[in-house]
Amino acid sequence: MTARFVETVTDPGKYFDGQGLFLRVQPNGAKQWVQRITIRGKRCELGLGSPPAIPLATARKLALENRGKAMMGGDPVQERRDARAGLTFEAAVERYLAAKLDEFRNDKHKAQWRSTLDTYARPVLGPKLVAEITLQDVLRALEPIWQTRTETASRLRGRIEAVLSWATVAGHRMGDNPARWKGNLSEILPKPGKVAKADNQPALALGDVPRWWAALAQRDGMAARAVEFLTLTAARSGEVRGMTWDEIDFGGRDKTDKTDKTPTATLATTATWSIPASRMKMGRAHRVPLTPEAVAILRSLPRSESPYVFHAQRGGMLSDMTLSAVMRRMQDAEEKAGRAGFLDPTSKRPAVPHGLRSTFRQWAAERGFPRDMAELALAHRVGDETERAYQRSDMLERRREMMAAWAGFLRGEVGTGEKVVKLGTAG
Repeated sequence: MTARFVETVTDPGKYFDGQGLFLRVQPNGAKQWVQRITIRGKRCELGLGSPPAIPLATARKLALENRGKAMMGGDPVQERRDARAGLTFEAAVERYLAAKLDEFRNDKHKAQWRSTLDTYARPVLGPKLVAEITLQDVLRALEPIWQTRTETASRLRGRIEAVLSWATVAGHRMGDNPARWKGNLSEILPKPGKVAKADNQPALALGDVPRWWAALAQRDGMAARAVEFLTLTAARSGEVRGMTWDEIDFGGRDKTDKTDKTPTATLATTATWSIPASRMKMGRAHRVPLTPEAVAILRSLPRSESPYVFHAQRGGMLSDMTLSAVMRRMQDAEEKAGRAGFLDPTSKRPAVPHGLRSTFRQWAAERGFPRDMAELALAHRVGDETERAYQRSDMLERRREMMAAWAGFLRGEVGTGEKVVKLGTAG
């Protein structure tokens, strides 16, 4: 069959081309492309449109794609029905991930893909039909974090583009991809590499820490306890939010200081939190010594069917935004009371959860703790490859002493090294 034949044929009948594709010519001269195809053992006919709107080359391409889908167990007929019914971005994400998750390198990458889309794209794009998503919709998801979390925003753009690309190929939308960078978003948003490096995540001033810690203790809810635990361990938000009970070793029984009536006045604990490499940013397993305060938080949490220690109401993982909301509400309360609140001493921006790691690092430096030990507590790489080859120890027990001193500082105590003195006391 040729394009010229398709254009000129007028005799009624069926004219076959290949891949089950044929041109049906009606007695009134109307023409329609039809494909005979077997889907999951059932033979059926699938309409592919009419010439000249659908030329021969396009009809052949569609027929080949449908045949390939059917051979792989897909159902192009059902996909067409879904497309006519309308597919939301939220549903498209689920179907895309179901098809593509096995290609990702590890469980951490899978979780990051879903988490990024759930956190930043779903609130804006989730209920919209993929066929109706425009450039402006994509910008609404990207612009709030493009300047402040540029790397995350750049990854988000790529993931939105991938989902919409899948939706186009699957027949749920037509036209250009509104999340495409080159010649599209590149004309509106500054290049990621040219965006001025944002200041470090806003951190708490050391002088505000005890007051902030006391205010946090007054907050109810799972997210508030997660922020407390995050602070005590100097861990990343994702590490805490993804923590499962099987990562915790409570060790021996805590020893309580009987001379001090403070609930957290304990001398020692051997509890340890072991984070697998798949959940760590640097791809290496990490051990965290747990202070009595951290253990007390864990023991106070309700156990449920959820695998997560700090879980959302429906049992899933808490979102990063949920933890941020705790500190945002604390800041709002300060401002309503006529106070400046908890601001980064340099940028004057309200402190955020990730900035607490910077606060810890500054505290450790000012208290004279060894640099390598503080960096290990933050799960940073220490030294070059040669140094790391010889430095096999993670200084767990020495870090346990440092984290105990950090917990004391949070409670309003000051001191250097192992010696801790309560504020307002002599010595």
